[in-house]
Amino acid sequence: MPSLNNVTPEVAVLTQTETSVSLALTIAADLDYFRGHFPDAPILAGVVQLDWAVKYAQQYLGFGKLVQDLEVLKFQVVTTPDMTVNLTLERNAKGKCLFSYQSEKGQHASGRIVFCD
Repeated sequence: MPSLNNVTPEVAVLTQTETSVSLALTIAADLDYFRGHFPDAPILAGVVQLDWAVKYAQQYLGFGKLVQDLEVLKFQVVTTPDMTVNLTLERNAKGKCLFSYQSEKGQHASGRIVFCD
């Protein structure tokens, strides 16, 4: 299995508060995640989108290292190379992280991440 080295989108913070952040992610066509997934019509796997939501929730909102559960996970519109999507992360009143990916094509993915205390 080849190693993955180029795996991070270009990230720009659009807005940030104590409980939420909105990020613009520019997803370059040369990211390793597009290799072989699928050669004729590459898409960004849902597991990668989930990984980024977890990573940026930890980085920008201070969530813990361990994920306990995922709730209402939905993938609606595929994410393709050279797209810019907005990732919105929000800490709700119950301490869960709500996330959604959106672009001019609509809502790409959404869900809730439950982190361990």
